[in-house]
Amino acid sequence: MPGITREEVAHLARLSRLELKDEELDHFAEQLDVIIGAFARVSDVADEDVPPTSHPLPLTNVMRADDVRPSLTPAQALSGAPAQEQQRFKVPQILGEE
Repeated sequence: MPGITREEVAHLARLSRLELKDEELDHFAEQLDVIIGAFARVSDVADEDVPPTSHPLPLTNVMRADDVRPSLTPAQALSGAPAQEQQRFKVPQILGEE
């Protein structure tokens, strides 16, 4: 299996909007090649009678009853806020949206 090329790493970097230097492209190409090789070895170990799994052991969700309990009032929750508006925390706008 051919290794990942620095051009492929550069393409992935562009898609990810990352600026990489030339030496970083070579370094990441080597690292990604090792990672891809490790995943390829898994298929060598897996046999036809081994079903694909996401976890080696079965998982069980432990759920508790959703009991209503007393909690803070909006005024209590906002009492330490530096700024508030309409019973909400007021924070600086970061996305440039209205």
